[in-house]
Amino acid sequence: MTAERHLDRLRPAAARLARFTGRTLRGEWHAIVVDPVRQLARRGLSGLLLAFVAAFGVIFFHDIAQHPTGAVWVTRLGGVKADLPLWLSLLRTPVSLYVPALDLPVWAGITQLFLAFALAELTLGRSRTLAIAYATTLAGTLVARLMIAIGPGWSGLGLPAACGQVLDTGPSAAVVGLFTYLSVVRRAPVVFTLTGGSMVWESIAVPNLAGREHLIAVGSAVVLGLLHGRRSQLRALGRSLLPTRTPRPSPTAPTAPTAPTAPTAPTAPKASPVLPMTAASATVPAPASPHPTAGRTPMTSLER
Repeated sequence: MTAERHLDRLRPAAARLARFTGRTLRGEWHAIVVDPVRQLARRGLSGLLLAFVAAFGVIFFHDIAQHPTGAVWVTRLGGVKADLPLWLSLLRTPVSLYVPALDLPVWAGITQLFLAFALAELTLGRSRTLAIAYATTLAGTLVARLMIAIGPGWSGLGLPAACGQVLDTGPSAAVVGLFTYLSVVRRAPVVFTLTGGSMVWESIAVPNLAGREHLIAVGSAVVLGLLHGRRSQLRALGRSLLPTRTPRPSPTAPTAPTAPTAPTAPTAPKASPVLPMTAASATVPAPASPHPTAGRTPMTSLER
């Protein structure tokens, strides 16, 4: 009776887990397989340009490296080592993506290389695919130089100086970075487990320079995947962290003293305007009343 009760309690949890697993696998199948196939049917073979270029580039450099003179030129163009100057390593890093690694079989890795670039180009676009591939490869190269500069110790973080002479080439870091970025962006836990888990197992089983770089590529791809689609939030965060500057008043230049003005001649006073006189307003002054004696002429003797 007790066992039956336990089974009754576990059945709903098992059913929910089965439904969750089914939804996850179905969503991952559509995100990783169905959607890229639809893009390929719509765009045609032009959607696989980067995949063909990467595969043929590795084959081309592999064939050239089979001859002594060609091997010298391949090393000069794409041979990256940690003991080289930094500017020279940065200059050779883009070509090193197509130079096959020495300890890995070429033909076995071309399938993974073609598949990684094909899925990324159909899902992310060409520019973002190139950016992720180069960023993860460059991160692995730079952090490996830092580990070698630290030296052995530091809880296994540093690397011995002999690793600085190891040829650091191959597209494996780009392949791992692209698969990891796709799994984070498209919510594909199965692809992430296969990619990241295999790199962790490789670094534990064979603790060499390539294993460290693969782990660094996985970590940088995870960070880039988590930042995907958050450009506006990052800009707002950057603006909030920057100190606000209050505008300062611009200093005004001292004005030159003005020259004294010459005295002006006095102007004649203006005549007041004469208002026109109307008939109603024009009054004639009345004659003064004559005095009784005024205006009379003296009397002659005859008049008297």
